[in-house]
Amino acid sequence: MWPAGLWPTAGVNTLQNTRRKVTTARTAGRAEPMTAKEGSRRIKACSAFRNRTPTPPFEKIKTGREYRGGVVPQDLSKLLAGGVDLDQEFEHATKTLESIGLSGYEARGYIALVAHGYGSAETIAETAKIPRTSAYKVLQSLCQKGFAISTRGRPTIFKPEAPSKVKGRVIDHLEDTFAKLDMLHEVLRSKGEPQLVYTIVSKPRVLEKIGELIDQSSETCIVSTPTFSEIRENVGKKIEQAIARGIRFTIITEPGQKIPEGASVVNRKGLIATDVIVDGSAALIAAPDLSACGYTDNASLSRHLENFLEIIMNLKE
Repeated sequence: MWPAGLWPTAGVNTLQNTRRKVTTARTAGRAEPMTAKEGSRRIKACSAFRNRTPTPPFEKIKTGREYRGGVVPQDLSKLLAGGVDLDQEFEHATKTLESIGLSGYEARGYIALVAHGYGSAETIAETAKIPRTSAYKVLQSLCQKGFAISTRGRPTIFKPEAPSKVKGRVIDHLEDTFAKLDMLHEVLRSKGEPQLVYTIVSKPRVLEKIGELIDQSSETCIVSTPTFSEIRENVGKKIEQAIARGIRFTIITEPGQKIPEGASVVNRKGLIATDVIVDGSAALIAAPDLSACGYTDNASLSRHLENFLEIIMNLKE
């Protein structure tokens, strides 16, 4: 059992040399020289390994020097060197994605897709901590919004759009939006007209204002939004009543959403803000989550915003 000339000391995980200073330990079919000191060290290591406390596959990482559960990639190791809290970073990324129009589940689902590289709805649901019953619908919504793609087959496998590609698309839309605002600002300043823009805060009040605008429309109403289903749920009857009055109702929204009968629809991907213009005389621009909006009854400002939306409608995908 023990190499010739080496015997365990009673009660201690060490070897005692009883015959010579150097002997051999047979490992993997070959003999290698091993001193008594080396033998003692190896036995201690084996004992420590046998008595170790198992660690879970993933633990919160506090420094880049230690990573329980795997080898840290070089770039990630540099990121963690300053004591990054991954839970905190995850929440920050989630809130950022929500600010550009994703729901909480969609944001968590996209982050999980990026972390995995690909996965089924069940896998992503487990990682993102979203209900399995909602996972497939959430991932399909990410595909419609350009954040993911899906493969045919069973089970359906989802892959994330590259973050750099999503970032570029969002930046393009933001630049377009602020270019629009700069144009409107310059038009009003050149005409010397006051900028009568009122701020409305809280989703219920924003939805209420959208309903008021639809009610007061007499000829036209244009609604541009990535979340038309939410608007329809809250002011759907007002939309139907406006159409029944003969209002030319146009909706610019993401593909795959249910549109009221009698309304014209223009499908556009990557929409961020919600815009509502009625009769070219009043307009509203709301945040992606409808938590706040700016409203104006300045006819000049409203007409320029309406012209901009008409350009969007006429663009080819």
